[in-house]
Amino acid sequence: MSCSTDPVRLRRRPVHLSRALCGLLALAVSAVSAVPAAPEGDPLSRYALGPGDGIRVLVFGESDLSGDFNISTNGTVALPLVGPVQAAGKTPGELAGVIAQALSPDYLRDPRVSVEVLQYRPFFILGEVKAPGSYPYAAGINVRSAAALAGGYTYRAKEGHAYITRTVDGQPSRRKVAPDARVLPGDIVEVPERFF
Repeated sequence: MSCSTDPVRLRRRPVHLSRALCGLLALAVSAVSAVPAAPEGDPLSRYALGPGDGIRVLVFGESDLSGDFNISTNGTVALPLVGPVQAAGKTPGELAGVIAQALSPDYLRDPRVSVEVLQYRPFFILGEVKAPGSYPYAAGINVRSAAALAGGYTYRAKEGHAYITRTVDGQPSRRKVAPDARVLPGDIVEVPERFF
């Protein structure tokens, strides 16, 4: 293989290289634009804590005040020094703010607190499934996969839709949904019976 010093050939290589790079860049941009965007308004980003949720409270620099806690049936969580704090209905960020306020100024100066959900409360499925009951929540679960967890549909099940009862702002709301509708922690999924 010989290395050419011809000025015309040397000028062409960068042009071919730049065309190839432009082509790759265009391909990369089109591939990025083809990737579906994350769903706007992810319901778990506004998740309201409730009884049955397991949370981790971290008070930075204070390991004795940090730990894993469960939200009780009355919606409170019992914390060291602070005592019971109302958690139900609050987002993890809001609860962190309430805990920080409870710790300052009597116990800590400018406490930094974070709250994360370790275990979401279960969802419930009833109606025309083989094993109705409560099941642990898993991220991204929908009505069809919830029915699969419950042993599948019965032969009488109307598989084309279901009903979800969800508590929003303290008020239960029941709505008809498609099988691919997302199930959230604490939801009640009803699979109706079909009529022949």
